[in-house]
Amino acid sequence: MSWLRTHTCGELSAENKGEEVILNGWIATRRDLGGLIFIDLRDRYGITQIVFDETIKNLHEQAEQLRSEYVIGVKGTVLARDPETINPDMKTGEIEVEVGELIVYSRAQTPPFEIKDNITTNEEVRLRYRYLDLRRPIIQKNLLLRSEVYHTIRNFYHSKKFAEVETPFLMRSTPEGARDYLVPSRVNAGRFFALPQSPQTYKQLLMVSGFDRYFQIVKCFRDEDLRADRQPEFTQVDVEMSFINEDVIYSTHEDLMKKLWSTHLGLQVETPFPRLTYREAITKYGSDKPDLRFDVPIHDLSEIVAESDFKIFRSTVEKGGRVVAITIPGQGSLGRGALDRLTEKAKSETGAGGMIFMKHFEGQITCSVGKFLSEEMMRKMAGKASAGEGDLVLILAGPDPDVYEQMGGLRLIAGADFGLIDVTKTKFLWVTDFPLLEWSREDLRYYSLHHPFTSPRPEDLHLLDESPEKVNARAYDLVLNGSEIGGGSIRIHDTALQQKVFKILGIDEEEAEKKFGFLLNAFRYGAPPHGGIALGLDRIIMLMAGAQSLRDVIAFPKNQKAQSLMDNSPDEVDEHQLKELHIALRKSVAL
Repeated sequence: MSWLRTHTCGELSAENKGEEVILNGWIATRRDLGGLIFIDLRDRYGITQIVFDETIKNLHEQAEQLRSEYVIGVKGTVLARDPETINPDMKTGEIEVEVGELIVYSRAQTPPFEIKDNITTNEEVRLRYRYLDLRRPIIQKNLLLRSEVYHTIRNFYHSKKFAEVETPFLMRSTPEGARDYLVPSRVNAGRFFALPQSPQTYKQLLMVSGFDRYFQIVKCFRDEDLRADRQPEFTQVDVEMSFINEDVIYSTHEDLMKKLWSTHLGLQVETPFPRLTYREAITKYGSDKPDLRFDVPIHDLSEIVAESDFKIFRSTVEKGGRVVAITIPGQGSLGRGALDRLTEKAKSETGAGGMIFMKHFEGQITCSVGKFLSEEMMRKMAGKASAGEGDLVLILAGPDPDVYEQMGGLRLIAGADFGLIDVTKTKFLWVTDFPLLEWSREDLRYYSLHHPFTSPRPEDLHLLDESPEKVNARAYDLVLNGSEIGGGSIRIHDTALQQKVFKILGIDEEEAEKKFGFLLNAFRYGAPPHGGIALGLDRIIMLMAGAQSLRDVIAFPKNQKAQSLMDNSPDEVDEHQLKELHIALRKSVAL
């Protein structure tokens, strides 16, 4: 037996005073004051305080047996709370429900942790009992935000004439990127599907098919090491468009971000978003996903110090390296102990060999290697670094581009340690013109920085044969507050150019035909110019929700070992299943 509720636990207000209502939910807390028992009844919509009065003896006795997380239903009357007991922090804080009837749907054991926000419970315990963790209001709020964001995204793309098309989960393996999750075929012995890392080739084929504008909210899979903002299965908004250029991609998705932020956060986002080339981002901020919420750019001091008596500066510049600096406002009085700790952080967290500092304080400019530098040189260095009275300058020297990346790491450390990052800001950025290729010293070959279907910039095509490392791509990333939330490119749609790029990547004609022949063949029947983007939906929602981990915005996430502790997967399968799939397990050999 169950009662159909008349209201949710987050719905009642003073306007409902005197009404007879039915509520269903979980017991969040129970307070026994003798003559009265107060219970906070919870569902996903909120909490309502219900009251059992001792004047109804049998009901009061039943209430004495109730415990946290019991699932109950109550019939009762809505009462206005006394003014001194009103709870302004609750949507239903002006009322309570005096219970006249009670039904217990199910009893509950004491949970392994409290069902409330701001718990310190070990994350593995929370993941093992994820169905209990999902009862916590903050997790429910995050997942409800996720649900609403899905709805907004779909409406946005449909309003712009995009077709929502599903692509296969079982596809061929393309091991050029991260490791694939492989799926053995029972009916094709010794052959395997792969779960998609991205629907890349399928969405390009949809453009060849004439669909013009496609989108999909799709699950993708990568068998790679995990971290707070990475999961083995993730959700992306996958988009492809024909007969467009980069500006159309940019403006469309700036509009989408504006829509999401205004609809769900009540915040206005300024457009157009700023743009930096990859090289500008690296040399100005030391990262291809810079955090623009604080204005601490990198300054190049190389020309000023090239002839200095300080050997490290001079030799670094002679070898083609750079001497770079950032200025920390208002920290010119920082003591030696704090600077030593910051130096150790720089060395351990960024890989820098050491850190040099310069202070502009009380009209004097001092430097930790000042005995090798003239007063005039230090003043030029301070001027180049835009350092004024009371500022601290941090300096690193090293090879390009390593020193920029190290300084980018130090910039983030300083931003956090000195409270420079304005967490109330929302700073979007497009990073453009990535290198098309990167050289692997280990494998002695080129790899695509994005993927092998990315188009080179037309003005760089002449470099493909002689200097492929100098070719820039028509690729772009969307960055928010120091996190990459999307990436895409204009694609190659010409068979000859695609084959040339394959050749540079070490993929000969036979291998290209075997792996990508279906795509190359499709191009021969007329392929439009096209491009697209993939947005990391989990990461976007994590940032919108202010969560610290992707696991807080995914219903059933994996842990750092790509395991689901709740249902113990991955798990062993029986011999019969393996035999059907034509798989024999190799026993581990003890070393």
